[in-house]
Amino acid sequence: MGSRVDLILRAGPFLADPYEGAMSTTRDIPALADAIKSGERRALARAITLVESGRADHRAEALDLLDRLGTDRQALRIGLSGTPGVGKSTFIESFGLMLTGMGKRVAVLAVDPSSARSGGSILGDKTRMDQLSRDPNAFIRPSPSQSQLGGVARRSREAVALCEAAGFDVVLIETVGVGQSETVVAQMADLFVLLLAPAGGDELQGVKRGIMEMADLILVNKADGELKSQATRTCADYAGALRLLRKRPQDPEGFPKALTISALEANGLSAAWDEMQTLADWRKDQGIWAATREAQAGFWFGEDVRHGLLSLLQSDPQMAAAVASAEAQVKAGARTPAAAAAEVLAPLQKRLAANS
Repeated sequence: MGSRVDLILRAGPFLADPYEGAMSTTRDIPALADAIKSGERRALARAITLVESGRADHRAEALDLLDRLGTDRQALRIGLSGTPGVGKSTFIESFGLMLTGMGKRVAVLAVDPSSARSGGSILGDKTRMDQLSRDPNAFIRPSPSQSQLGGVARRSREAVALCEAAGFDVVLIETVGVGQSETVVAQMADLFVLLLAPAGGDELQGVKRGIMEMADLILVNKADGELKSQATRTCADYAGALRLLRKRPQDPEGFPKALTISALEANGLSAAWDEMQTLADWRKDQGIWAATREAQAGFWFGEDVRHGLLSLLQSDPQMAAAVASAEAQVKAGARTPAAAAAEVLAPLQKRLAANS
């Protein structure tokens, strides 16, 4: 395998380098914000690296940057999920090229699974989207999931905000593709698209009570060649399942829908885009778009509070020692997880009660 630099060079000149600016220790945040607003790609890459950093000083700079950028610009955020091998990368490339051909600027935030053993991630999405990566109106950014549940990286929402500030019209958020847990992407997207393969068999049963209940649009991919007739039958099955599953207040008549597409042959993509626009426009007219984004903001506020409280606990030496001791007892089978957790949190509860 070649070096990281070799991979980037082979992938093309328009790729967002996740390591861009990673070694910099000081930044001119106002200048970086201005560069992002003017659409500078390298500035956007550096900014995403900044928000993904776990260093405390970087976090302070990231918050300053996000405050300066504001929320004036808004893109259509499309969350995309699907089982491994369904053709997500092929779809994104074909779909993205169609959109850039319409004059739209498209950002792709692809989340790669991190190894549970080494913590590493291949980050190969940008090399799989060879044509789109060379399109000057497209921006591809792979990020490691870093064991974050829900199929997205923890800072994906902030990366979306950066792409919006940079003037992109459409932001595609590709999840890692692991199954029912990937519903978190619906908390940062305006539309949630589920990509499935024909002849899925038990796949329908496996996902219908998880992702399928969240999906706004189901696209049955690989509707070409010998699989075309099978894709049509599978699409009809999914359409019937959708009618049985639910009718939500955020859906107009006829939604959610199931359509057949061929990402390989670029068939059905225009129809899928028309349906996405129809749904997005209807939700804007009904006030659902704004209400959903408000609810999503509240969700991520709660997530940041929870992460912040956990970080505070871990930063306190006494609490950290108590957690380590309790964890050792749990692993040894001396305590149940629930009882050990209650004991660790008891001093904190007493401290809060005393201050109230």
